Amino acid sequence: MMFMIMIIAVIICIAVIAVTALVTSKAYKVKHTVDPMPTKQEHASAEETGYSKR
Repeated sequence: MMFMIMIIAVIICIAVIAVTALVTSKAYKVKHTVDPMPTKQEHASAEETGYSKR
């Protein structure tokens, strides 16, 4: 009985490590983008209206 529990525990650990590696590798493949800096005109109009695009 104890041997069977140990086998199941090892299988669960291997599955968790495999899923973690898969998700991490997919996360590194995501291309992140950055919004462009606002122009002086956009910045000035946002200050006048008190509205920020954040």
